[in-house]
Amino acid sequence: MFCQEHDTGRLSYSISCPPYSLLSFVFPTSSLLQSRKEICWLVWSSVLSNWAKQHIICSHAKMPAVIRAIPFKKSLVPTPNSSTNVHHPKVLRYSATVGLSPRRDAETELEDKKYELLRVIQDTQRGLVTTADQRSSIEEALVSVEAFDAGEAIDLGELDGTWRLQYTSAPDVLILFESASRLPFFQVGQVFQKFECQDESNGGVVRNIVKWSIPSLLEEQEGATLLVSAKFSVVSSRNIYLQFEEIALNKINISEELQALIAPAILPRSFISLQILQFIRAFKAEFPVRNPGRNSVGGLYYLSYLDRYMLLGRAVGGGGVFVFTRAQAIVL
Repeated sequence: MFCQEHDTGRLSYSISCPPYSLLSFVFPTSSLLQSRKEICWLVWSSVLSNWAKQHIICSHAKMPAVIRAIPFKKSLVPTPNSSTNVHHPKVLRYSATVGLSPRRDAETELEDKKYELLRVIQDTQRGLVTTADQRSSIEEALVSVEAFDAGEAIDLGELDGTWRLQYTSAPDVLILFESASRLPFFQVGQVFQKFECQDESNGGVVRNIVKWSIPSLLEEQEGATLLVSAKFSVVSSRNIYLQFEEIALNKINISEELQALIAPAILPRSFISLQILQFIRAFKAEFPVRNPGRNSVGGLYYLSYLDRYMLLGRAVGGGGVFVFTRAQAIVL
């Protein structure tokens, strides 16, 4: 950092940090009321703030910088020119260093890896449309994120809540997306996983929620809800065992067209038509999940990564991978 005090009553600060261009700051004479050391700190703060906004720190230093102060060395070098009677500006030199915190460095690298994972899955229609190269890139990005959380036990308090599906390779989920893409009378909306384990230590309940619809009969995307419920128990630091209990169909929201057909707005609504509407809205069908031996269906689920905003899982036995992000709570 170089400081020049001009005859015009201004202070200019210049910083050169290769490979970046020279940055300059000019202060009026009122700023001289502060110590030059304070101005130095102000300049550094401005520079670091500007670099953070431009993502220079994230892309090169891989972390928000932390200023570490060292003693400032000041040298005053007046250089008058006796022959021309022209005075060169006084040059004040200050030095400072920018230190990197290892912990913040790891946190920023993790955020970069998570961003990369979300980037590579964004054009896959939640896993329905992928090429071999995309699947390879996705697996590489998954492993990169999972490496930051390996070996740590799952925090059930952090797991609790609603998670929105962003990507999967699970065949039993992809078949829903494929059906919706081929059948004009079937739509699949958002897919969620809701964990209920806030005050538990060894398990809880998980509900797979699928929003679906039939155009013209039900509301778009969220005309009805398919709910698959299971109990889960923690069998190791990272593995949970799912024991599926029932499949339910509820929260049916019929379209305005169908409502008008059942009970036209221009005619007085009869008791029967109102009863039909009430029955549809309150309809709920539940079916127990059993295999031919009359036992509950279950499976092992490996939670490979978890933080406040992202959940990664792998169905053990080749059942596919899952990428979830935190969503707003859903009331069932």
